[in-house]
Amino acid sequence: MSAQAAPSAPTKSTLPAYCEGIQYYGDPWPGFDKHAARAAIGEGQTAIANASDPDAVFQTLLMADALRYVTLQVCGAKGSGHPGGFASSAEAYAALVMLGHTNIVTEVGHHAPGFYSAMFLDTSLEEMGIRTMADMMARFREKHGLLGHLSGAIPGLLAPAGPLGQGQHFAMAGALLHPGTLFPVTIGDGGMGEPYVLNSMMHFHTAYPQVTNFLPTLIWNGYSQEHHSMVSRMSNEEMIAYWAGHGFDEVVLVDAKSFDDSGQEGAYVDSSRFSLAKRLEFTQAVLEGMDYAARSALSGKLTAFILKQLKGAGVHTLGAKSHNLYPADTLDKPHMIEGLKRRALNPEAWRIVRENFVRAGGGPAVKTVVTERMLELAPLGKFPCHDYAKGEKAVPSTAMGALVAHVGKQDKRFVVTNADGNEASGMKNINDALKIRHPTPDPLYNQEPTGQVYEPLNEDACAGLAAGLALFGSRALWLSYESFAINGWPIVQTVTQAMAELRRKTPSIVCMFTAGALEQGRNGWTHQRPEIENYFAAQMRNGNVYLLFPCDANAIQAAYEYATNSFNKGMVIIASKSPLPVYLSIAEARDAVEKGAATIYESKSGGKTVVFAVTGDMILLPVFEARDKLEAAGWRVRIVSVINPRRLYRPTDLSWDTVAEPDNAFMDDAHFNALFDGDALLAVSGGPSASLEPVLLRSRARSRDTFAWKRGETTASPQEIMDYNGLTAEAMAQRVLALAG
Repeated sequence: MSAQAAPSAPTKSTLPAYCEGIQYYGDPWPGFDKHAARAAIGEGQTAIANASDPDAVFQTLLMADALRYVTLQVCGAKGSGHPGGFASSAEAYAALVMLGHTNIVTEVGHHAPGFYSAMFLDTSLEEMGIRTMADMMARFREKHGLLGHLSGAIPGLLAPAGPLGQGQHFAMAGALLHPGTLFPVTIGDGGMGEPYVLNSMMHFHTAYPQVTNFLPTLIWNGYSQEHHSMVSRMSNEEMIAYWAGHGFDEVVLVDAKSFDDSGQEGAYVDSSRFSLAKRLEFTQAVLEGMDYAARSALSGKLTAFILKQLKGAGVHTLGAKSHNLYPADTLDKPHMIEGLKRRALNPEAWRIVRENFVRAGGGPAVKTVVTERMLELAPLGKFPCHDYAKGEKAVPSTAMGALVAHVGKQDKRFVVTNADGNEASGMKNINDALKIRHPTPDPLYNQEPTGQVYEPLNEDACAGLAAGLALFGSRALWLSYESFAINGWPIVQTVTQAMAELRRKTPSIVCMFTAGALEQGRNGWTHQRPEIENYFAAQMRNGNVYLLFPCDANAIQAAYEYATNSFNKGMVIIASKSPLPVYLSIAEARDAVEKGAATIYESKSGGKTVVFAVTGDMILLPVFEARDKLEAAGWRVRIVSVINPRRLYRPTDLSWDTVAEPDNAFMDDAHFNALFDGDALLAVSGGPSASLEPVLLRSRARSRDTFAWKRGETTASPQEIMDYNGLTAEAMAQRVLALAG
């Protein structure tokens, strides 16, 4: 069924005000007066009463086409954006809304224009001044507007979407925090190519079998961005078996092909080409199937819904060619005009669509979805920090573990995630206190079905759940070896960027990565990948990312306390799991974390002054050995531990004033110079050198140089791996002497 453009435009008095800017209107569909006389979601109601009601079915299809129309016109306004993938999901999205399930997330960043269209139709975008279609077109893909992929800033949308394979983590986090609320997540064919999507849901279900109130919704349209999807050759039976094999009790599949009366070839068809009667039959199947799936998920069964429909259904073209618009795909082009006219609705239809959208779920998403309000956080009280005596040896990671246990005891929603295991990182005390979440109770391994430690052997799943919980308003901690952190970091980067844009406070995502490069000698270079620290260091310029290098067991306690009590930030702690000397008291460590750095040693006498600016803990061992050599040669030595390098930047170096919960505390020149002024400066890192950039930018030392990680190798000891990288006391002392001429 296709609606033709009306011969004359409707008058302003007959149009809902929000329709200003809509370019084409159509005639009412046959049966409109009967099935759309009033909104199917009644006044004071949050959903339709009956998924089989002909009026509800008719209006669900109206909503689907309204979403398609807005999506196509807004993309055409800029000759840019991605309409095709969402177009094939339109009936599924509309069904969820009509059923009152509006806490919807997506794994597909390319569905953004469709999600924006939904927020426009339910009035949520009015929060950002978008009231009419004309406003929406002007603000689409523009600064301070509707960016190309979902972010944290758009009113009513629960979570960002960019890289594939992330959305299910947000749905699972929402489900864990909000029992009784359904969290559908749309997943595309391209996302199915990511190895972790079903894997992560399977592990989550094993750990949290009672949490089934998330609903993966596969939009199976046969195509990825530029070609057929890798799952396009599966039969319906094979696809159902694929999900069932990952633990799903119910898999509801609705195939548009079963309703085709237009003679389309191939396994994937465009339902908008069917007769109106068949379009309504198809929509009824989607609505009833979605209702069944939602009830199943909310009743304790792990459930998936699959909509099989050709990509681009109902827009300007089909298949992968519908994925995105190019500069030639503008609103004045015949194929775009024809595509819009096919979806054009009559003015009264736009009124009905808006009424249903505004009532669904209890009101516009900006007023009702769970992420539009702060979760109440359990008070943590005073952190029970242990003040290790200066000079004694203590394991930094273990010292932090005791505080993690305290947080978990105070906050029962708190979750710790770790793929390699806490024991391997010297943090068994976390498992002792909080227990590993596992369906098999076993005291030998600290396993309990209700544990707070989540340990899938997958960094993506670890990072995903922790980041999702933090974004949705709860405390969490991701622990890993830094050598493997890159496997999970993309979702943390996505979340920290979203946190920078949020219109609400949320606990920071806190990570602690064991600095294994200098500790994992026998494991070789596979466990020696500190280069990721350069990645973190680059992100510090975002304004809400902090890279923390505690120098000892007291400093790591101060760092974790500081990170846990912060909001809307990405906090990364790098530390060792070996017994190391203590240089600062707890009070001094807290001061150093707040200010950015602290002097941990200074010679009482000597001639010229050399300053060692150091990030890390184990790397301090050869630095102190170099001190001995240099003092013997008549030098005055100052060793400064750079614990919070973000504080050492100049305010103009970072986008601190563009983020939520801005932090403009930077060390002033007088204090900086008091720490780092000398005749020579040696910036030393056990990892790469980017974390020391602020020191090198601001130092006034005429002679300066860096010592940093080069590459990994199998070695018998930390000393040997440091020797291999030239990080030796002898080399440092010689370099200082060379700098002095």
